[in-house]
Amino acid sequence: MLTIEIDEFICYLNEEKHTSENTQVSYRRDLVKLAAFLEKQGICRWESVTETSLNLYILELEKGGLKASSISRNIASARSFFHYMLQNGRLAQDPACRLKSPKIEKKAPAALTRQEVKRLLDAPSGNGPKELRDRAMLTLLYATGMRVSELIQLKTEDLNLPMGYITCKDRTVPFSGETGQILRVYLEQSRGCFVQDAENPYLFTNCSGRPMSRQGFWKLIKHYGEKIGLRSVLTPHVLRHSMAIHRLEQGADLQQLQQILGHSDISTTQMYTYFKR
Repeated sequence: MLTIEIDEFICYLNEEKHTSENTQVSYRRDLVKLAAFLEKQGICRWESVTETSLNLYILELEKGGLKASSISRNIASARSFFHYMLQNGRLAQDPACRLKSPKIEKKAPAALTRQEVKRLLDAPSGNGPKELRDRAMLTLLYATGMRVSELIQLKTEDLNLPMGYITCKDRTVPFSGETGQILRVYLEQSRGCFVQDAENPYLFTNCSGRPMSRQGFWKLIKHYGEKIGLRSVLTPHVLRHSMAIHRLEQGADLQQLQQILGHSDISTTQMYTYFKR
């Protein structure tokens, strides 16, 4: 069975590469589909796979109407798997080394101008607890470019105000003194209005003191987008894209930006170089 080696590869991704669960699920799905195709072709050992076998599989995907982006992902999964097999002495040669991904049209990620970002961050204009919290969340999201899933999971211990940085999963992201001041005001004047339990570790919560959900924050950002009349579709990821593009326009180093955004592959970060204004 070809799936035995797939299971070993997924275990390697988890234990050695520490990839996300979503990444592992995607790799497994792609490779199991490849294995099923190969077995239908009478190929029951990975050592018997050839470049021709893989090109026939890609042709099968194209005939099935799969999008170019999905085909590219399947090819990437195969490359990673066969590279792993080669490195571990399970194969004498890599049949996937010359596979070519289909060309994918680069679409500019939705992003705001600096003026639009300023208007959005200023939208929570009051001094009530909710406005102070919302301003702090929006400001930190743009300042660091973190994902909304990372923002809502932040703990107070992740924040280092004196040094001006926040620890987000496996990376440390600095922020400006202005962002630090907005966070300081939130902690001193707002957070205690939501969090009654001194043991509550979360930096940001909803009005009931519980961790804010993704849906809750999406509603929050949509509300402020509508308040300032933004016509474009506004999501938390738009702020992430905006931050990346603005940093590059200001001369940021690409590798530094990769570390800030938490991209495992710098080619993902390079995408933003095409869309600088």
